[in-house]
Amino acid sequence: MSNSSTSEAEVRHNHFIIYKPFGVLSQFVNNKTRKKRLLSNLHDFPENTMAIGRLDVDSEGLLFLTTDGKVSAVLRGKLKIEKEYLVQVDGIITQDAIEKMKSGVEIGIKGKKHQTIPCQAKLANAPDYLSERGRAIRDERHGPTSWATITLTEGKFRQVRKMTAAVGFPTLRLIRIRIGDTHLENRAIGSVEEVEWFKV
Repeated sequence: MSNSSTSEAEVRHNHFIIYKPFGVLSQFVNNKTRKKRLLSNLHDFPENTMAIGRLDVDSEGLLFLTTDGKVSAVLRGKLKIEKEYLVQVDGIITQDAIEKMKSGVEIGIKGKKHQTIPCQAKLANAPDYLSERGRAIRDERHGPTSWATITLTEGKFRQVRKMTAAVGFPTLRLIRIRIGDTHLENRAIGSVEEVEWFKV
């Protein structure tokens, strides 16, 4: 993808890759009465910085930010950019459940049924680089947990959580570990990196 950050009157835009922590809203303004941490709590971002897509407040991992609305529109548009998620689920997830998610499952979106498109999914282990979450998941008295990775090119609201629930294994922890060619490895929770462009 070509770099357009110096287009139109040589306006310089800023682009960031962050590791969004658990409990942080993927936005800069909170319109709710509940007090939540915002992206602005992580770094002194320039004016007009916006998130490209979102992670829900309980999810962690890679998130792109930019001051260029055109870049945001392109990356959220028709480009089929892969997003890979590492997910910890309740119980020992089976290969049969993995195959069902790979083929597509029915989930609810805004009160309507949606059939997810075929995707990549596989059993996994928690990688060595993964940090402990800010709030504990639970202890062993509540039963075993297991891990899987799911790679999507669509991004419906809370899609991964709905997919694992649809096959009988509710999500306990969700981390986005890759967007295109950008990986989470070696990034600290809450870290902010300014980049010239995004590797997608």
